Amino acid sequence: MAREAWIIDGVRTPRGKGKPSGGLHHIHPQELLGQVLRELGERSGIDPATVDDVVMGNGDHQGDHANDIARFAVLAAGWPITVPGVALNRFCGSGQQAVMFAAMGIAAGWQDVVVAGGVESMSRYSEGFGNSLDSGNAHLRERYPLVPQGISADLIATIEQFSRYTVDSFAVRSQQRAADAITNGRFARSLITVRNPDGSVALDHDEHPRPGTTIESLSGLAPSFARAGGKVREPDGLSFDQMCGQVYPDVTEIAHVHHAGNSSGVVDGGAAMLLTSAEFAKAHGLRPRARIVTGAVAGDEPVIMLTAPGPASRSCLEKAGMAVGDIDLWEINEAFAAVPMKVTRDLEIDEDKVNVNGGAIALGHPIGATGAMLFQTVLDELERRDQTIGLVTMCTGGGMGTATIIERM
Repeated sequence: MAREAWIIDGVRTPRGKGKPSGGLHHIHPQELLGQVLRELGERSGIDPATVDDVVMGNGDHQGDHANDIARFAVLAAGWPITVPGVALNRFCGSGQQAVMFAAMGIAAGWQDVVVAGGVESMSRYSEGFGNSLDSGNAHLRERYPLVPQGISADLIATIEQFSRYTVDSFAVRSQQRAADAITNGRFARSLITVRNPDGSVALDHDEHPRPGTTIESLSGLAPSFARAGGKVREPDGLSFDQMCGQVYPDVTEIAHVHHAGNSSGVVDGGAAMLLTSAEFAKAHGLRPRARIVTGAVAGDEPVIMLTAPGPASRSCLEKAGMAVGDIDLWEINEAFAAVPMKVTRDLEIDEDKVNVNGGAIALGHPIGATGAMLFQTVLDELERRDQTIGLVTMCTGGGMGTATIIERM
């Protein structure tokens, strides 16, 4: 019989602007994640020597992020050399997948203590990162003419008839909710201060939010993907917009509505969560905050790419024997405004239960770390509201989605 995986605690860094002027740019991502691990160990009181594995999501795996960043973050944290680590990549869902893999290992009885999360220093990306999802595989491109994610988001908006005003309105709401959450200290429990080598403060607050954002200020931003969408590519002689039309012939023109203000922010950050078996927690006097109920992953059409959170969430609900109305709070990653808007519409979710403290449009999306951050956001808010059930779901590159249900204890 499967065992329960309990969430003992979680911490995250602030999200620093993903540029050389950002507050976390000067800190190597191994060291950034190392600080997260140290803080998690100190807050939870766990003996790091008891950790069976450290599972971390990351979207780059090149340059400063290369060569199993989880293992080297363990060493940077000063944890015992007996603690292993592994890095994984399910694109934007990497951090969430890391938590689910941790829960699977515990449920299977293979492990008792796993630290899971992720890290991304987007300001330190290796040259050429993300240029081609299909890595130039011409044969695969004939089957699935993959386009950049922003154009996929615009394709969703076109098919769903989400206007520029509608997606901008969603973005303004994300900023307003995040500003309210920050003002009222709703992220304080999970947030740590990142320090420089000399002990001084590097960053102690999220840098990306723009609390004064309005519809009027967003209306002056040019669509980010219109030019790329219309550019003819060699050797096929088609533009990205025309490639979308090959798969969706009813779409004669892409409405390019997404821009920097209604898309997820480019940021640096790291996050980690401590999961244990119930047996280990009881034996060591650890008080659980929540349990993993179940999780699911799903694939969907890869050209439109970002629609799989809906199928993943439905699968997750089915596995748990739950309905949409049983979920108290939803965290649907705001990769682009059209993504959570579509999931909310398709599943008929109450908008007042979705991303109640804002999302990645306001706060930023440090690819490999975001999933673990969303777990912490929803758990902190469940506790604040004295509610019970949360669902986290994310879209990922290549047409996939991740979804996990947690139950507060």
